[in-house]
Amino acid sequence: MTIAELVRRRAERTPDGVAMREKHRGIWREITWREYWRTAETVARALRSLGVQPGDRVAIQSENRSEWLFVDVATVAVRAATVGLYPTNPPDEVRHTLADSGARVLFAEDQEQVDKALAVLDACPDLEWIVYLEPRGIRGRYRHPKLVAWSDLLASHEDDGPVELDSRDDDVATLIYTSGTTGRPKGAMLTVANVDFAIRVLVEGGGFADPPPGPRDLTLSYLPLCHVAERVFTVWFNAAAGVTVHFGESIATVQADLREVQPTILFGVPRIWEKMMAGVTVRLAGASPLKRSNARLWLRVADRIGATLEANGGRHTAASRLLYAVGWLLCYRALKERIGVRRVRYAASGAAPIAPDVLRFFMGIGVPMYEVYGMTENTAISTANRPGRVRLGTVGEAHDGVEIRIADDGEIQTRHPGTFAGYFRNPAATAEAMTPDGWLRTGDVGVLLDGTHLKITDRSKDIIITAGGKNVAPSEIENALKASPFVKEAIVIGDRRAYLTALIGIELDTVGEWAQRRGIPYTTYRDLSGKPEVVALIQGVVDAVNAGHNPVEQVKTFRMLPKELDHTDGELTATQKVRRGAVASAFEALVDDMYGSRV
Repeated sequence: MTIAELVRRRAERTPDGVAMREKHRGIWREITWREYWRTAETVARALRSLGVQPGDRVAIQSENRSEWLFVDVATVAVRAATVGLYPTNPPDEVRHTLADSGARVLFAEDQEQVDKALAVLDACPDLEWIVYLEPRGIRGRYRHPKLVAWSDLLASHEDDGPVELDSRDDDVATLIYTSGTTGRPKGAMLTVANVDFAIRVLVEGGGFADPPPGPRDLTLSYLPLCHVAERVFTVWFNAAAGVTVHFGESIATVQADLREVQPTILFGVPRIWEKMMAGVTVRLAGASPLKRSNARLWLRVADRIGATLEANGGRHTAASRLLYAVGWLLCYRALKERIGVRRVRYAASGAAPIAPDVLRFFMGIGVPMYEVYGMTENTAISTANRPGRVRLGTVGEAHDGVEIRIADDGEIQTRHPGTFAGYFRNPAATAEAMTPDGWLRTGDVGVLLDGTHLKITDRSKDIIITAGGKNVAPSEIENALKASPFVKEAIVIGDRRAYLTALIGIELDTVGEWAQRRGIPYTTYRDLSGKPEVVALIQGVVDAVNAGHNPVEQVKTFRMLPKELDHTDGELTATQKVRRGAVASAFEALVDDMYGSRV
């Protein structure tokens, strides 16, 4: 059953139920299932009028908003494939995605996105229409035959009659472009059957939360919907389980939106959880001495509670349950309310490794958090830690119906019905992604602990082999460094070198607050990161991390990044993953200095 069929069924069974809420100018507006399907059906009719045929591609470049879901569902309804573009994509990446996918229609959020599309239009011969969602700055000023307003498009097709739904399991439902840390992003084809398998595992099979997601659950959609994980938690959980999705006003208001919504299910990449944890440190610094003393006491208790939960698979002992009950009254309730996780019954971290200290912190204050594992090419379905069977430092156990094996070279390989149909128009890359006997090569290196819990060591291409022949997984060291509230980015270097070094970027908010409390003046990020006091602060973080590693894994020296890494400059992917090669090249002088200055 497609997501279009699922939405229509909910509209028929619970027409007045709330499908989503969207905030505009400070007011939350409810959208019922009836309104959801009616709008999606109108968009489907409009797509057909624009010439979209089964097998075509329909692109959307927008922040998360209700129209994203309307377009996604409508595209599947006409048996076409949705192609998501990140709102932050620069024109060159927009050109690549539109040209590579051969999208016939692009839904562009606003003037900024329309300008990008028009700038690359000559390189995208298949693109026939650009539908803009927000008219500000466009209507009455832009004259282009391929431009059409969202409101005009819907108004002309509101009364065209019902859309007959039809689908085949091998229909491509979406093209999801991979992050491209080492090359151009490739369009992974996920079929109707792939999505159906993911829904059955995660929703109907209870692959995540216990009890499974349902209509009483609330989520906040804030990570890019181009990413497969956000599609799971926003679109698929919504259509299949009736989870109510909330769209805030912008990515800048996420923290305030969390406090208002207080979701019950929340997905975040490690950077989000690290930033939340760092925010607690910032708020403590500005609290009164009494409040600060009380909070620090109960956060130390939370460490003990988290350690107990870790030792017991995520289950409380009688003593830890009592400690938590007291802590909830005196600290944790207010803290969770403040950061927007008071009602969270299931929190997941994925898309990159997360430091166990971060998981332990959230578990200790009463947020049930589980590290999960999946990738675009297997529809985000591989493994998950489960309630009562948590093992920190691992990504959990295989979902039902998922096979996992470790190849001779240590690579993790998976096989199940959610495995993608290949990369669009790229058979060579597809062949490289699969083994001759039909297993997906994840590119990750790992081990199965006790035959059940999967531990990921690193990306195979990122493993450092030192000059002495030792294999080092940089991500483990980097995650330990980034567990500090003062460190935003850490890139460990050392391949074919005598020792490890690191490029470190500070967390501007927390380090800035730290500097202000000590009367250290600064003007810019570069100025602050170069202050001797800040360098000494980070040296303390490095020393603490080194103490937990053997000599070959210790960072011998480091340099401060003079700027924040940026997607526009090519140092990060659209999903904020570090492009190691680009960073090493951009800061080559710093790297050379770390090795040239030591014997």
